Amino acid sequence: MQYRPFGKTGWKVSEVGLGTWQIGGHWGPTNDTESLQTLLCAFEKGINYVDTAFGYGNGHSEEIIGQALKCWKGSKIYVATKAPPVRWPSPEDDHPLMRGRYPEWYLREQVEASLGRLGVECLDLFQLHCWIEEGVECLDWLETLNKLKLEGKIDRIGVSLRDYRPEEGITLANLGLVDSQQVIFNIFEQRPIDHLFRVGELTGTTFIARVPYDSGSLVGEWTHATYQEWGKEDIRQRFFRGERFHETLDRIRLLKETCSPFFSSLAEAALRYSLSDSAVSVVIPGMKNRAEVEMNTRYSDGKKFPAELAAALEPHRWARNYYA
Repeated sequence: MQYRPFGKTGWKVSEVGLGTWQIGGHWGPTNDTESLQTLLCAFEKGINYVDTAFGYGNGHSEEIIGQALKCWKGSKIYVATKAPPVRWPSPEDDHPLMRGRYPEWYLREQVEASLGRLGVECLDLFQLHCWIEEGVECLDWLETLNKLKLEGKIDRIGVSLRDYRPEEGITLANLGLVDSQQVIFNIFEQRPIDHLFRVGELTGTTFIARVPYDSGSLVGEWTHATYQEWGKEDIRQRFFRGERFHETLDRIRLLKETCSPFFSSLAEAALRYSLSDSAVSVVIPGMKNRAEVEMNTRYSDGKKFPAELAAALEPHRWARNYYA
């Protein structure tokens, strides 16, 4: 496992972290015992960064991570969690208002609840689950989080950018108000490399790359029958509804042709691509079992992503909003 600096924090985090939305539900059936075993397997393989949120099963993901932390007797595990806004903005709203989304009473309530579920005294990284650009002007959220830092309840502050809106983090990165930003970055969603990552490097803002496999499509194993195999509660039913699923399969076929001269699988190309930019500290694929942990950790070996392939992937950019 390779480790990278986490911005200006002084932390060294595994470049492959573990995203836990799947553990919380909404991605098909889950088993708490298997989830716990998956977490412990990840720790054994060198993963020391775990990303969770209240929204992942109304805190259930945090509870399972808390159990894993009690069982783990090894080195430090960094846990990042998130609080949703009081009210989510519409995906179609290009300029939502920040005021009232994260009042002090609410953030304090969220922090205390996460501390309890995780069984820790201090949250390593506390993130706003929905960043809104107006937050650089309405700074009540930052005042509250800085108070919580002084009280020893949280260590570092981050935000999670709205899906497929990487440009919304540029001003925040330029001001350097937070330690980290979480953003979708994969073979389809390449826009963060254009401006966001470069601005962050200038101010010491680091980045957490989420959805490296495009919610599963970039693993390269879907077939035309896959959509029907997902249960009604599986959120991918919504993400890939209508013609989007079949268009995704067509694009995956072309990507396999592009990547096959370089890597043995599309999954390997996808994860290595999300690791390829130096502004990224950690990539957080979801993992539900030991096999997925072993696959993802195998790709952390320090190999440089081929420049020729990076250029060949440029035409495969495909930005879209799953929620719209």
